[in-house]
Parts: sequence; C-alpha cells; structure tokens
Amino acid sequence: MTALFRQLPSTDKLLQLAQEEQLIAEFGRSAVVNCCRALLQEAREQIKSQQNPPHFFADSALLTQALRRRLTQAQQVKIQSVHNLTGTVLHTNLGRALWSEAAQNAALTAMRQNVALEYDLQEGKRSHRDHYISELLAELTGAEAACVVNNNAAAVLLMLATFAKDKEVIISRGELIEIGGAFRIPDIMAQAGCKLVEVGTTNRTHLADYRRAINENTAFLMKVHSSNYQICGFTGSVSEQELVELGQEFSVPVITDLGSGALTDLAQYHLPPEPMVQEKCRQGVDLISFSGDKLLGGPQAGIIVGKKALIAQLQAHPLKRVLRCDKVILAGLEATLRLYLQPEHLTQTLPTLNLLTAPLAQLTQHAEKIKSLLENRLGADYLVQIEAGAAQIGSGSQPLARIPSVAVTLEGKNGQKPTALFARLKALPQPVIGRIEHNKLWLDLRSAANLDTLRTTLEAL
Repeated sequence: MTALFRQLPSTDKLLQLAQEEQLIAEFGRSAVVNCCRALLQEAREQIKSQQNPPHFFADSALLTQALRRRLTQAQQVKIQSVHNLTGTVLHTNLGRALWSEAAQNAALTAMRQNVALEYDLQEGKRSHRDHYISELLAELTGAEAACVVNNNAAAVLLMLATFAKDKEVIISRGELIEIGGAFRIPDIMAQAGCKLVEVGTTNRTHLADYRRAINENTAFLMKVHSSNYQICGFTGSVSEQELVELGQEFSVPVITDLGSGALTDLAQYHLPPEPMVQEKCRQGVDLISFSGDKLLGGPQAGIIVGKKALIAQLQAHPLKRVLRCDKVILAGLEATLRLYLQPEHLTQTLPTLNLLTAPLAQLTQHAEKIKSLLENRLGADYLVQIEAGAAQIGSGSQPLARIPSVAVTLEGKNGQKPTALFARLKALPQPVIGRIEHNKLWLDLRSAANLDTLRTTLEAL
C-alpha cells in the first residue's frame, strides 16, 4: 500500500500539468490548487479502501480530463434547469410558476441597470418601493392600497404582528391549516405574539360562534382558504361577507388568507374555480393576502391588499423592512400584474395559464413525437404508450380536482424497472422529472414548459 501512495503525483506536479493544459489560466490558480488537493485526497482514500488508486492517475491525458471535469462542475450552478413532467403545473419542489417573457425582461433590466425603486420621477424625491405595484393592484382588484413582502407566510405574519400583538384573533377550527414546509397558522400567530381563539368545530362553524367569541381584546376575525385540503360531507362555514357584517357591528376588522390568490376567473377556462381577490375586496374584507408565484403566475411574493389606512400601518412596521422584496422581484411582479390589464391575452402571455389551458389535441401531437423518439432510443426494453392523464394545478390549489391531460408512459420489459429508467432521465444534461404510478413511468405533458427542448434532451438517452 505504501508503494501505491508513492505512485501518486505531488500537488506541484499536478499544478505543472494544469499549467501546461491552460487550466490555471482558465479557472484560476486557487480553484486549481483546491481541485488538485481534493483529487489527491480522494485517491488516498480509495487506496486505503480498495488498494488501488483511481484509474485516471495512470495517464496524464485522463488526469487532465478529470481535473477539467471537476473544475467545470464546481462552476456550475446547482439549482439546475429541469423538465417538469410530473403533471403538477405549479410544483413547489420545482420552483412553482414560470415567469412570463415580460417579467423576465423587467427583471433583467432591474439586474443590469439602476432603476427608480424608491424614487418618484415626477416629484424628484424619495418614494416607497411598493408605490407602483400598489397603484396597479388597486386598479386590478378594487382595493385601496397594497403591500408586498417576500411570500404569503410573511404577509400573514406581518398582518398579525402589526395589529394583533397581545390581542386575540378569532378563526374557525376548520381553517387551522398546515401547508408544506411546516407552515402552521397557530405557529405564525404565536410568533406574532397574538392569542389564537378557535371557534366552531372541524367540519362546521356558525356565525354565532364568532359572535360569542368577540370581546374588547379582539383584533381580527380571520378567514383562511383551505386551498391544500377539503373537508367533505356534513360541513358548514361562514363566508367573508357574513364576517364583514359582523365585524362592522363590533368594529372588528376582517382579514383573509387566500393562499394561491386568483386575479382571473378560472371557470372561464373550464378549470376548477378559486376564490378571486376582487370578490373579497367587493365584500369589504379589510386585508387580503395571497401569493405571487402560484395562480397569479409571477415571482415568489406575498401580497396584501385592502384598506389604505391599514396598509400604511403595515408599511410602517419594522418587520416590513425585514420581509420586503428586492428590485428584481418587484420588477418581475409588476410586469406580471400588467399582463392582467389585457385579460383576453392571458392564456398566451402567462405561462401558468398557457400550460393549464393547452388543448388535449396539442398535447397528443407532442406525445406522439416523444413516443416515437423514446421507442427508437430504448428499443425493446420498454413498452412506450400514450395514455390519458390527470394533471393538477399544484401548490395547494384544488387538491382533489384533476385536469385532463396526456402522458407518455413507459413500462419495463425483460426485467427492466421504471425506477432505473427514471434514474437515467434524471441524469440527463437537463433532467427529466416524471412520476411512477402502477409500475409505469409517467411523463405528463400538461406541465411540460418547452416541448421542443424536451425532445432535444431526450435524444441524449
């Protein structure tokens, strides 16, 4: 074993080889030194465990290739582009909503140039960074003003911390939700320093339950849209309209957390309906929070719309600075919202709606091309078929509702397993992410963003 250790080159010899191959000029001396040391350490570990060094130490050309490969990998961003063929359009683990072209361009401008973020060009003085978006959301929703933070959980926290610290917030037991990432309404209330007052039962809550719980220390009547689950059967709940009337009777504001938050009627596209922000504004809800990167189809953000006086207090709270968005997110969000000024074009301009409304005939045409390609690449190892699929919106929106889709399915033959093929797809230059059901690998085209690029990727199999 000692002889094997002696066969390893020194760091200086590796550096000399790297210098000859221009690796130092290309990647920098520090990166090359670290890479050489890491390769040598790995070689020592392999000698200890397997009694032989890595094969590339036997040849200078192979060693150069190994160095270049490691150096190149070290420079690659690990948040990697993938093809989403899961059938979940707004997939939380895959980044949720795709940005529109308009949002991408606005974000690039904000990245590359100085922008009037907190500067009023007309008045020539400092303004608030939410100013443009607040005016735009007022036009789109009918709200008096708006506030933007980095996600909807932050929006809920800011509302509670601003108005309900050391006070009580009344909420139905059936709305004490938990969403992904261990976000729980009771925990958020505890962090905000307010007291949770549960009313009603899990499946039924009445207006009288809220009425009995109101006292001089009540800060809010709160509604939370149960977007990621549904309670069916013998159920009953109180609408925002009823709560607003009760709140006005006792001078208690009403807030609602819509979660996904739709600005357009999804039913017009034959999609499962979601409560609209505009509807809650018309009902007189004082503050409404929702997400920017779900049904809205933009960047991750938490949006609060409502009464101007209340929004002003949110903007003045110290937490707002902690939770605020940067110029890139605000630019992308504003560009996304401006698409809603032309609602007739949303299915073309907004990627989320484009995916959700793509005709089955169009998906079938793409599926036939992908099926043919996969049959040529995989030979007799897999049975490749086109089957009807059932996609979903995702990110907590309508968990039981399914959207008709088309999928290419692959079933192993001759002992081949779908898990093995899934591993090969995930190892492609741009990984392909599907789902395994009924011992088949399903590639659902409803969630596929770029089908031309997908075919190019699959040709590498």
